[in-house]
Amino acid sequence: MSKREPNFVTASNKKVDAFYTFFPNKTEEQIPGKFPYTRGIHAEMYRNSFWTMRQYAGFASAEESNKRYKYLLSQGQTGLSVAFDLPTQIGYDSDSPQASGEVGKVGVAIDTLADMETLFDGISLADVSTSMTINASASVLLAMYIAAAEKQNVPSHKLRGTIQNDILKEYIARGTYIYPPGPSMRLITDIFSYCHKEVPQWNTISVSGYHIREAGSTAAQEVGFTLADGIAYLEAACAVGLDVDDIAPRISFFFNAFTDLLEEVAKFRAARKLWAIILKERFGAKNPKSGMMRFHTQTAGSTLTAQQPDNNIVRVTIQALAAVLGGTQSLHTNSKDEALALPTEQSARIALRTQQIIAHESGVCETVDPLGGSYYVENLTESILLEAKTLIDKIDAMGGMVKAIEQGFVQASIQDSAYQYQKDIEEKKRIIVGLNQFQVAEEADFDLLKVQDDVEKNQVAKLKLIKESRDNTAVFDCLFLLENAAKGNQNLMPFILQAVRNYASVGEICHALRRVFGEYRENIIL
Repeated sequence: MSKREPNFVTASNKKVDAFYTFFPNKTEEQIPGKFPYTRGIHAEMYRNSFWTMRQYAGFASAEESNKRYKYLLSQGQTGLSVAFDLPTQIGYDSDSPQASGEVGKVGVAIDTLADMETLFDGISLADVSTSMTINASASVLLAMYIAAAEKQNVPSHKLRGTIQNDILKEYIARGTYIYPPGPSMRLITDIFSYCHKEVPQWNTISVSGYHIREAGSTAAQEVGFTLADGIAYLEAACAVGLDVDDIAPRISFFFNAFTDLLEEVAKFRAARKLWAIILKERFGAKNPKSGMMRFHTQTAGSTLTAQQPDNNIVRVTIQALAAVLGGTQSLHTNSKDEALALPTEQSARIALRTQQIIAHESGVCETVDPLGGSYYVENLTESILLEAKTLIDKIDAMGGMVKAIEQGFVQASIQDSAYQYQKDIEEKKRIIVGLNQFQVAEEADFDLLKVQDDVEKNQVAKLKLIKESRDNTAVFDCLFLLENAAKGNQNLMPFILQAVRNYASVGEICHALRRVFGEYRENIIL
C-alpha cells in the first residue's frame, strides 16, 4: 500500500471524519478496526494507505512479461501479480507434448529458475510485493521465487507477497489440479510450516472465491464456499500440529467484484465479519490478526463483453468502486479487451488509471466504510452472512469441504446458479448492455495483443540449453531425494528448493511427485 498525506476534506473543503455512525453509544461492531471487523480491519483504512494496486500480468516469455512489469511499475502500480501459462500451472515443461499450443498463451511460461531470474531481472525483490496465481505447482514456483531472490542477495525473511495455493477451488471450479486432495493438502501444510519459519512475511495461501464466482455462483455462495475452503485449510494445518495463531495471520483471500455495486459491498462486509467470528468461536484464535480478513479483489472477467468492449471500462469502474467501498487490501482491474485477448499495454494502463482515479479523485477513501449504516447495505450484509453460514453448516454436516466436493454438492450448487443466471440473460430478465439489449453493428477492430507463434519454439530451445548446461547428476540426485521424501512425511519444501537451485524444471519436479502421489481424475457428477 502507498502512504497518504493527510488531507481529509471534500472537493469543497468540508472536513471529513474517520468514520460515521448514527448511534450515540458506539459498540465495537460499529467501529472500524474492531472485532468483528465488519467496517474494516484497520481503524483508518485508506486514510492511512491506499490499497495495493496490483495489475495481473504475464504472457509469452519471461522477457516480454518483465517488460510489462517494468512498464506498469513506471505507471504507478504498487505490486506485481504474475499470470502463468497453463503448462506451468499443471506441472508440464514447455517441451512436453501436453504443452503443445499452450506455451505462453494465457500467462508467462516458466520452466526453470533461469526463467524466474529473467522474469524479475532489474526488479528488486526486496522492494516489491509479488502475488503469484499458482496452485497445483505452487510449491515449485514459490521455491523458484525464493531462489531468484537469493541470486539478488535478498534473504527469504525479507520477501513479501502471496501464492494462491488454493487447490480445493481447483476441484470445484477451475480444473488446474495435479494430485489427489490428500497429497495436495500435504503440500499446502508443508508450505505453511516452511514459510512460518523461513519466509514469515509471505501470505502462504490466498483462498479464492474469485473462480467460484466466475463459474456461476451467487454472492452468498462465493462467501460460503470460500470460507468453507479456508476452514478446511486451517483444520489441515492444526491436524499436523501447527498453531492457528501462527498460520491464520498469513492467510489471505481473493474475491470477485461484480457490477451489482451495493450487493458486492455487502458481500465483502459479510465475509469479513463471518471470518472473524469463525476464527474466534470455532478455532479459539487469540491473536487479533488471526481474524482480520485481508483480501485481494479482481473485477469480474465473466462480465466483460466482446460486444462494444469500451463498455467494459464502465463495468470495471463500478466493480472496482465496489471493492474499495467494501474495504479491499489489494485490487486488480480488468482491461476492456480481455473478452477478446490478453490486454494491450494501452488497455492495461486505462485499467490502472481507473484505480488511481478512484483513489485520488472520487472522495470515497476519505472516510472508512462510507456506506456503513445504509439500511439497504446493512440488511444485505446480514442476509449474505446468514446464507453463507447456512452453506458452511451444510458442508460441516457432510464431513467438511473435501467430502462436500467429493459428493458433488458444491459443484452442483454452482451449476444451478450459473444456469439460472444465463437463463435470465437469455430471457432478458437481466439486461447486459450491448449483449442482449442496446446492440449496435459490430465496431471496427482495434489492436489486440497477439502472442507470437515463435514463443513456444524459443522457449523450448531455452529449456534445452538449460538442461544441457546444468549439472544433471546434481539434478537427478535432488529429484531422487525429493521422491523418497514424498514417500515419507518430511516437509517437502527444502527438497523442492534444492532441486530448483540446481535448475531442475517444473515438469521434472512435478513428475517426481506424480510418481508417488498419482494424478487426480475428476468424478463426473450427473
